[in-house]
Amino acid sequence: MVIKSLENERIKNVLKLQKKKYRDLSKTYLIEGEHLIEEAYKISAVLEVYLLEDTPFSFDIPHTYVSYEVMKKLSMMDTPSTMIAVCCKKDFSDLKNEKALNKVLLLDEIQDPGNLGTIIRSSVAFGVDMVILSENTVDLYNPKVLRATQGMYCHIPIFSLNAKEAIDYFKKNQYIIYGTNVNNGVDVRELTSSQKEKFCLIMGNEGNGIRPEIQELCDQNLYIPMKEEVESLNVGIACSILLYELGR
Repeated sequence: MVIKSLENERIKNVLKLQKKKYRDLSKTYLIEGEHLIEEAYKISAVLEVYLLEDTPFSFDIPHTYVSYEVMKKLSMMDTPSTMIAVCCKKDFSDLKNEKALNKVLLLDEIQDPGNLGTIIRSSVAFGVDMVILSENTVDLYNPKVLRATQGMYCHIPIFSLNAKEAIDYFKKNQYIIYGTNVNNGVDVRELTSSQKEKFCLIMGNEGNGIRPEIQELCDQNLYIPMKEEVESLNVGIACSILLYELGR
């Protein structure tokens, strides 16, 4: 059977997941494309898949074929994919349930989906054990974020937590809290091995940086030395450089 009607109740329910409100209520989300679906399949997150009619499909997952018109409506890309999956969110709600994690990244009100996706990819690449999204950070399950991660969100614990509460937890557990600010900062290349063993690195908002009340909780500021002509780096690029240096 091929679903061809946009008025189909199943299609209407899937369409709701394009909005954060319904993703939060249902604890499900959408991903598009074979690669992202493969990555989500590896962690048993895929609930069902909607395929463009006549698209080959080899996964042992409940699936339904739809017309091009329906797929175009379901897709949030300019050129619709041939497959879209409904997935269940991973439950990361309590830091105490996690095993020993020494390298933590906390993102303070990051707003751009592309930046968040890039940062998550870099976190996996450079050995970060956990990513924490503060309040008012862009939704992890925003379709643009998920595409930008290239599926790497499936390979790292990602929490959405109050920043101050998370920092308090890490301070009590003897993590060094690193901020990112050139004022009173240390060249990240000068850190010793012991200073890189157990830390929480905080990256701030694209326009405003780390909030002042969060900056005050940092033990040490870090900076990346660069030419004076360059005022600042994109937060995704800056974060990637810092994570690389902290992983050396």
